[in-house]
Amino acid sequence: MNRKALYIRHKAQPGKRDEVKRIWEKYARAYIDKADGQIAYVYGFDDNDPDAIVAYQLYTGEAGSDDFVNQPWFKDYEEETAALLAGPSEFRTITPQWIKGDAA
Repeated sequence: MNRKALYIRHKAQPGKRDEVKRIWEKYARAYIDKADGQIAYVYGFDDNDPDAIVAYQLYTGEAGSDDFVNQPWFKDYEEETAALLAGPSEFRTITPQWIKGDAA
């Protein structure tokens, strides 16, 4: 199986989660819709923490995750969200062992 996944958890300042989402939509959403190497992308709000955001990304290989952070808009995205986050985001890379519906 030649797949890679990335799990990211952002902690927004209290009451700022929707603002972080608007910035994500401004920069990342259109890119994600067209990204060929990205099999799945889930952007969601943590049901147990009113200030947490979780993103799960599944790629065809390691190069896809590198491509995301090398987009020309990525630095602006990080700068605009920095003041809205409560601290550093948690990043975890995952090597999938099984994916439902994946024949690879």
